[in-house]
Amino acid sequence: MIAIADRPVRGLTRPAVILGGLATIVALRWLATVHGAADPVTIGSAFGLGLLGVGLLGTGWRRASERLSSVVAGAFGGAVLVGLVIVTRSAEIPGLAPATGFGPWLAVTILVATAEELVLRGALFDAIDASLGTLTAVVLTTAVFALMHVPLYGWHVVPLDLGVGLWLAGLRLATGGIAAPAIAHTIADLATWWL
Repeated sequence: MIAIADRPVRGLTRPAVILGGLATIVALRWLATVHGAADPVTIGSAFGLGLLGVGLLGTGWRRASERLSSVVAGAFGGAVLVGLVIVTRSAEIPGLAPATGFGPWLAVTILVATAEELVLRGALFDAIDASLGTLTAVVLTTAVFALMHVPLYGWHVVPLDLGVGLWLAGLRLATGGIAAPAIAHTIADLATWWL
């Protein structure tokens, strides 16, 4: 058995399957976007539903409810992310306000942000934490979060997404669940309509 920090490496099949599902969904989204297979709302909806499927399969449906403190932490976390975007806005980070109407974009944004958190800070975090420990789970889910955005937004977003991913992982650790990072992620993504 291989040991990392005196912790045996076991059960790496689950994180590998979750990562494989995530990679497939990201690649399909990229292909659909590049080839103009559908409008952005349809592509975003399909991406969000695919993420939701991977996340629910990976968690086994066990994250049904969380405390009010997670909602408050998520709202605070989202406000911090929006503030950071406002303060550090640069020409290298494109405005992401969509060309579609607000209603469809709102629904897709909530779906995608929540599903990303279900997969990354939920299923994948739990699977890596069980096998390799909490620090490894934080590092790997943060890196995956940053890298999964590269196909659509480019490499210049990696530093920002590493910071955001670390912040969302911190909210996961502080609250013990995915509600806070999902709320913070959704608030930050929704703010891009106006920023």
